[in-house]
Amino acid sequence: MELADKHIVVTGGAGGIGRALLRRFAAEGAGALVVADRELEPARKIAAEIDGLAVDLDAGSEDSVRELIATATAANGPIDIFISNAGVPGAMGGPEADEAAWDEAWRVNVMAHVWAARVLVGEMQARGEGYLINTASAAGLLTQVSSLIYSVTKHAAVSLAEWMAIEYADAGVRVSCICPQGVRTPMLDLAMEEPAGAAALTAGGLIEPEDVAEAVVAGIRDERFLILPHENVKGFMALKGADPERWLKGMRRLVREARASG
Repeated sequence: MELADKHIVVTGGAGGIGRALLRRFAAEGAGALVVADRELEPARKIAAEIDGLAVDLDAGSEDSVRELIATATAANGPIDIFISNAGVPGAMGGPEADEAAWDEAWRVNVMAHVWAARVLVGEMQARGEGYLINTASAAGLLTQVSSLIYSVTKHAAVSLAEWMAIEYADAGVRVSCICPQGVRTPMLDLAMEEPAGAAALTAGGLIEPEDVAEAVVAGIRDERFLILPHENVKGFMALKGADPERWLKGMRRLVREARASG
């Protein structure tokens, strides 16, 4: 799909990857851009820069997601591309994290994608076209050793996108899943505090949000399901699939060595 003249909504658009995506889409000649974020003032700033519309969004609320879609549609007509990009890092550590941390991550990292699909899939099927793009993470394909919550919810986000890609493609609804590894955003800082998490995230090198945006534009043009801004993730996936015992052994070694030196 080409981006020129398309109506595109990006959640979590006020900063990081979302902001880079919006700027890149504007450069591609998108017809209408909607910046959705809980940080409304930064959202308004980027919206003014790209001549878009800023909308207040709580990605952890189904009502708020529905209201976003209604507002965007009323302003610009049917949504061509909806990028469910908002996410939270979740608590660091393992199963000791409390229920509130699990609930927030599950709502934002998983259910926000579900809620958007509930509203948009039927309308896109009726039109015979539309594009749903979920931002997950390489953690959803591999693992995030510093955070059980993040790893579990991102795996769920990938699985959700995969299911939709199978189910709706014949009706003209395209689905992609963005799975970057280490990207220089504020969310990265928390994971980098834990030695093993830092070692895993930097294994493929840290990239900028603009690099992710470039990969996403290429992925949309090719209508690729998996958009992997870090090329090395393909190799890690292949190893994990072909020899899971070797993969687990290598990850255990990485964790031990990182924590011993950290």
